[in-house]
Amino acid sequence: MNFVFISPNYPEHYWMFCRGLKKYGATVLAIVDQPYDSLSNDLKANVDECYVVDNFYDYEAILKACGYFTFKYGKIDWIESNNEAWMQLDARLRDDFHVTTGFDFKTITEYQSKAAMKKYYAKAGLKTARYALVHSLQDAIDFVDEVGYPVVLKPDHGVGASFTYQIDGIHELKKIYAMTKQYQMIIEEFVDGDIFTLDGIADANGTIRYLNSLQYVGNVMDSVVYHLSIGCYTEFKIGQKEQEIAQKVVHAFGIKNRFFHGEYFRLRKDQEGLGKKGDIIGLELNFRPPGGFSPDLMNYAGNLDVYDLWAEVLLTQQASYSKLKRFSAGFAGRRNSIHYKYTANEIKELFPEEWIQTVYLSPAFASAMGDEAIIARFSDAKSRAEFFQKALETKES
Repeated sequence: MNFVFISPNYPEHYWMFCRGLKKYGATVLAIVDQPYDSLSNDLKANVDECYVVDNFYDYEAILKACGYFTFKYGKIDWIESNNEAWMQLDARLRDDFHVTTGFDFKTITEYQSKAAMKKYYAKAGLKTARYALVHSLQDAIDFVDEVGYPVVLKPDHGVGASFTYQIDGIHELKKIYAMTKQYQMIIEEFVDGDIFTLDGIADANGTIRYLNSLQYVGNVMDSVVYHLSIGCYTEFKIGQKEQEIAQKVVHAFGIKNRFFHGEYFRLRKDQEGLGKKGDIIGLELNFRPPGGFSPDLMNYAGNLDVYDLWAEVLLTQQASYSKLKRFSAGFAGRRNSIHYKYTANEIKELFPEEWIQTVYLSPAFASAMGDEAIIARFSDAKSRAEFFQKALETKES
């Protein structure tokens, strides 16, 4: 079983996916974009061979790497990165090397369009926000005439909350349109709902073998745009309704043998055309693990190893992990520009049983998750609420 893993060196913790693959018998062949001597010893120890390229935008160099692996080890069985940035690269390589264990280029290109996703949510029985693809300012104005303000403008192909704007009037619409007109943008009606996720791993039949749910503290879009504090935590328990929705969505998109990261709204109030308070609305689906250190939150919450579990599901179609008590794990993302009432060390002292670690994030992650993330694990909802209240409290509040 020859498994080509693209970019296990970034994010740095992705070497753990290779560790899982090795454990379950794969020959792990890595393609990296930094000098071999600079790679971590953990990564080096868990791959059979590394091929170094200058960058992942040189497709001919990546083709050459896979050709070399094919010549030396035989047919490639899997090509994956688990990274949004390289999903289309993975798919192009699968097409060129006749690898059928993942999405082809045509499919993944469609799936990365927010507009195209909506028909698959409909297939799963979920409503989504009304929308229009913006080809001109008049397109946007016509859409607002139909649904009214506020509206949300964002890239049709894009990750996270970057270049995502809530717009409340015509002057703001004109300004934001002028800033973003070089991109293919999508405009949607505003959904008054709380965002949560349903993330997991599906097997070869599309059956979910592991499911997790993240709830946010604060607004992700505001965190990115206005550099506010942010946080999230895993749920203690996932309701039957949510489990059924996640499974229907996975089947509708044809997700098999891979991670998925789904975002949803839960309506705060009745909204005409969408549903009643508490109804769940489809937002966006990604075909990878949730970003940053979210996989580690899954591990803390469930006393498991999702890096290992992913490899086990793909290579053995089994999912052997503990069914013991589930915790809630989360992080408080804090900004250097905000003056907090308590230092990170004081938070550690206030929550000695819950605190796990404080990490300082690189600019790539800091935009969405804060400059400083305090990670903790909770046994009950009361201590969790107290943690976030104190960790995000400012001196002015």
